[in-house]
Amino acid sequence: MIPTTHRKFGRIPLLFLLLALLLTMAACSGAEPTTEPEAVAPTTESGDDTTASADDSAAELVAETETEMADGGKLVVAMQPIVQTDPALISSDAEVLVANHIYDYLIDVSPESKIIPRLATEWKVSNDGLTYVFTLADGVTWHDGDPFSAEDVVYTFDRLRNPDSGYPTADLYANIESVEATGDLEVTFKLAASNPFFLYDLSDNHALIIKNGTEDASNFNGTGPFILSNYAPEDRIAMVANENYFIDGQPKLDELEIIFFNDETASVNALQGGQVDLVMRMSTSLFQSLQDQAGINMISIPTNGFDAIRLRSDRAPGNNPLVMQALRLATDREAILQIVQQGYGAVGRDTPIGPLYEAYYNPTPLPPRDPEAAKALLAEAGYPDGIDLVLHTPDTGGRPDLAAVLQSQWAEAGFNVELSVEPESVYYGDDGWLEVDLGITGWGSRPYPQFYLDVMLVSDAKWNESHFSDSEFDELARIAGTTLDETERIQAYADIQRILAERGPVIIPYFFAQFAAIDDGFQGFELKAFPGRTDFRTVSMGQ
Repeated sequence: MIPTTHRKFGRIPLLFLLLALLLTMAACSGAEPTTEPEAVAPTTESGDDTTASADDSAAELVAETETEMADGGKLVVAMQPIVQTDPALISSDAEVLVANHIYDYLIDVSPESKIIPRLATEWKVSNDGLTYVFTLADGVTWHDGDPFSAEDVVYTFDRLRNPDSGYPTADLYANIESVEATGDLEVTFKLAASNPFFLYDLSDNHALIIKNGTEDASNFNGTGPFILSNYAPEDRIAMVANENYFIDGQPKLDELEIIFFNDETASVNALQGGQVDLVMRMSTSLFQSLQDQAGINMISIPTNGFDAIRLRSDRAPGNNPLVMQALRLATDREAILQIVQQGYGAVGRDTPIGPLYEAYYNPTPLPPRDPEAAKALLAEAGYPDGIDLVLHTPDTGGRPDLAAVLQSQWAEAGFNVELSVEPESVYYGDDGWLEVDLGITGWGSRPYPQFYLDVMLVSDAKWNESHFSDSEFDELARIAGTTLDETERIQAYADIQRILAERGPVIIPYFFAQFAAIDDGFQGFELKAFPGRTDFRTVSMGQ
């Protein structure tokens, strides 16, 4: 059962001490009681108003105490249930959010998509881009009390890059030639080939540092800002502040609790009813329903995230390129943006390289929607009477709405589509989403575009859900991901966008905005484009 009261203030006794101090100071000064809102401070003989009275000192103490009391408290967040707890296997926003607060990244990414320190305080890169040396923070301890060292970083990345592990990061880190502890608090990475985005790769969602020798990586023993206090898989996960966290003044909260909701409407209702303080990841319609709600701060930011519709190309009917071409011609992307996202975000051009990647965004124009031409292509592919398909989608965000609009648009071209809507945790669990013929996948925002090419589109990508394979595309992706020549990279990305427009495996109708709604009693909250990476270390209760 969700509690209706959950805020705790561990610093209230200080206020009573302060009140006692005020009374004592007033008695010692012989001051008469007054009903005036402010006392006038006495001046020095020279007339300079610089000498503080007892009342002034007390006022300063009150201000300092109020500032201190703004910290602490408990934040309750509504998120989808989690399935994976091993950092190497997490994928959903909820799973990443939990792990992000129990563990730490070597380096992190700011809300502005800039690389920032976390466990690594500084780093140096060789001129050839093949050697990276990281200096690690001193005084870091694991939740079990053991000291953190460079060996923990080595163990983590050796685990993540192990080709026999089956982890999704094995491909991402295949370019790492070696990881060595070159000091107690120094780690050196050597690459087989240059990678201009390597620092971003090290901040991948899965790259949370675990303790050297950990056999059960789901044991919640991290170095992070919060320590697990209770985990009920069907209900919630609760954490308390790590008093030994290595960054002074963080976290500001005393407690963090994440309550699991399978239904977005229920989570928004819980926010309105005061059972939770924060909701992230909601449909546009739910976000708009909160616009006039008193006591709630609304946040909307543009992102590089998108919903991809893809048809497997390694078996019928997707192994006939004409079917995918027909789906493209039957899709009205601008209408989808307005209906599903209600204008928030940006229209998509069937490429994951979106408008926020300003230097690289150069999409090839797509032909206008033409259901009749799509129907003709479908007949040419051998389906003159139309074709029956099942469209699979997770139940989060606007994806069910997207599926319904696609069902309607595609029907005009002869596609008879049945919808299969599943809970997100089920849809992505055990990689079932990779097996379906036709599906919608929500791809969270990443700070650089190469990620999408390497994990979802090159021939041997771990998450190549469409089974797309194109040698020209693969070579361009290799160039873009290795060259240190920015001009060459820009041209490679332009050619990649051309290929995806001509013969690519996905329909990307929009880049979505990201939404959050938080009780206005909190301060210091800053939403990230990938909500699971949102950082609560600096969030605190307001005054």
